[in-house]
Amino acid sequence: MKTTAIGLLGLIALMGNMAAAQNTPQMGLPHIKLSAGIHLIDTQVAASPEQRSTGLMFRKDMPQSEGMLFVFEEASQQCFWMKNTLLPLTAAFVADDGRIVNLADMQPQTTESHCSTQPVRYVLEMNQGWFRKKGIKAGFKLGGKPFELK
Repeated sequence: MKTTAIGLLGLIALMGNMAAAQNTPQMGLPHIKLSAGIHLIDTQVAASPEQRSTGLMFRKDMPQSEGMLFVFEEASQQCFWMKNTLLPLTAAFVADDGRIVNLADMQPQTTESHCSTQPVRYVLEMNQGWFRKKGIKAGFKLGGKPFELK
């Protein structure tokens, strides 16, 4: 009986740790540099389904020159929402050649869907207002390895 109780307590502790981990920002993603004209962006890359589904959730802050690039296997209409995301963000829906198809400002902790107007493989999330302050609009071309011709 005592062994069972200890085992059960261990299982409860493990489940508690797992639940706590689900409410923390994801760490350890690979980084790449992207360019937006003269501006460099230190970009975390979310390429797996698990990384993409977590995205920037639970982050309390993000430096202005940082962002997250979501990479999908193939171009399709991509839709994003902000459940469990604490920061106001702007999503840039990006074509294979680095051209921004459209931008969408997204409010924290909402389930409102924001979608690409054309099929895209990439979505770059930045702090809300970053693109506007830099004069970057739909049609602007980003630079970096993901957008180089193969």
